Amino acid sequence: MVSEAPPFWWRKADWRAWSLWPFSAAYGAVARRRLLNAPREKVDAPVLCVGNLTVGGSGKTPVAIALARQAAAMGLKPGILSRGHGGSVAGHPHFVDPHHDSARHVGDEPLLLARAAPVAVTADRAAGARMLIARGCNFIIMDDGFQSARIHIDHALIVVDARRGIGNGHTIPGGPMRASLVDQMRYADGVLKVGEGPAAETVLRQAARAGRPFYEASVVPTAPEGIAGARCLAFAGIGEPEKFFDTVTAVGGELIVSKSFGDHHFYSDFDAQDLLATADAQGLQLVTTAKDAVRLDNSSEALSALRKRAKIIEIEAVFELERTPRVLIEATLDAWRLRRAGS
Repeated sequence: MVSEAPPFWWRKADWRAWSLWPFSAAYGAVARRRLLNAPREKVDAPVLCVGNLTVGGSGKTPVAIALARQAAAMGLKPGILSRGHGGSVAGHPHFVDPHHDSARHVGDEPLLLARAAPVAVTADRAAGARMLIARGCNFIIMDDGFQSARIHIDHALIVVDARRGIGNGHTIPGGPMRASLVDQMRYADGVLKVGEGPAAETVLRQAARAGRPFYEASVVPTAPEGIAGARCLAFAGIGEPEKFFDTVTAVGGELIVSKSFGDHHFYSDFDAQDLLATADAQGLQLVTTAKDAVRLDNSSEALSALRKRAKIIEIEAVFELERTPRVLIEATLDAWRLRRAGS
């Protein structure tokens, strides 16, 4: 995950990246063969993938939620596939029950996604898609999994964080790329830049050379009452905690203390007691993300107390052009119809 990744991944390639180049080249070669040759099961529904080029977060989850809501508004019955990072689900696909499942079981992102559409958690994307179809879904949105070799994708939307882009451009372990940019762009149908910043320009230029359309969106926070003007202790265990801390300031909070944890971090009683004690000692308002909040639900007394005290900043993906979600869904439907006609 990004928070556990070497910081040099996100800077201009230096001696560390170049010293790992032979290993990156080997990793990239394996990834290229998988992209080129792996058989992909064709399921009986359109599949729209919301993926990225690198490890870590890029804003995929709020984009997937926005697309699911648009699909429902168009009369479709969307279902969402998730790997369930951080959860313990293994083996057969698991249908998420947001009222009873915990983040420790299914992961934090599936619980957020389940607010918008039914969610299946599994490493086997094709099996998860079949489960969703059997439960009445007729449009599949895959949150991550662009490099998955198990399922045919009708339309692949690549999400790029405008602040981080593709880092130093090297593949794992010398950098954050899951495969080379050129190899991955062969299978992309469009690129979505999320946020403000110059780091996505390399990808956008490659998309233009490959004739792929690109779109823009921003992540808009919604803060509850009580944050604006408050002295805040913000805590987050996400891919890029600094982005959340900037958000607290942007919505009017005075950031006094910030505490970062690893991506998908499961809080302990000690964590909760420390955060609560710090807030009490300095008279601070606790603030966290929606993703962190779901990891505090259905937990111990200390974690429940932290969840009750913390104010939650929600985020929503807002597209620069209002019609973009419809365009993406219609493109997926068109590709699926062509697939069916050719099968």
